[in-house]
Amino acid sequence: MIKKILFILFLSVITVSFSQEKTLEGLSAAPNPFTNFTNISYTTNSASKITLSVKNVLGKNVFNKVYASKNGKNTIPFYKDNLSSGVYIYSIKSDDKIVSKRLVIK
Repeated sequence: MIKKILFILFLSVITVSFSQEKTLEGLSAAPNPFTNFTNISYTTNSASKITLSVKNVLGKNVFNKVYASKNGKNTIPFYKDNLSSGVYIYSIKSDDKIVSKRLVIK
């Protein structure tokens, strides 16, 4: 009987810990390709700080900034500024996850 109670308690603790796991998903940029600016969108299930970084095709970091996220859908406007036309990789990093995608500047 005690083994059954301990087993149920163990499963409950595991279920609660997985349900509170921070996630980062739905990363997209629209429009992509873009000329002057694009909106980078993502969804998270908790408020936290994230880091947006953009690298060129050689792997050199050309943009890096920390933002505060809210629970749910988030959007960050990204401006071309002094970046030249070409292909870039943008990444969103949270405490426990990194998601990357391709970005094209016309």
